[in-house]
Amino acid sequence: MATNDHHVASQPFSHPPNLTIQVMNHFEPPIKWSDHEDVAMALYEKFGDDFTEAKIYRIRFTELIDWVLSLPNFEGTREQANEGHLEQIQAKWVYEWRDNQ
Repeated sequence: MATNDHHVASQPFSHPPNLTIQVMNHFEPPIKWSDHEDVAMALYEKFGDDFTEAKIYRIRFTELIDWVLSLPNFEGTREQANEGHLEQIQAKWVYEWRDNQ
């Protein structure tokens, strides 16, 4: 009877001590002024139910611009903001607020 001289020991797998495992973060593309819905969703995430429909429509555009510019992943400038973008952002923010009630 032949014996197998090539026996592999059953050991749990372990990483070498100098191996670093890098976790990839989820990539989020930049948000721009024309991304009205994305901006609105980010504002709702930031403020939650602190702003009702009536309060959202009473926000001064100067304040709204500052809030949008402070959002993570937002790429845009104050000069690129215009009334059309701001009105659309307010409207989408209201829709987002309503969807979460």
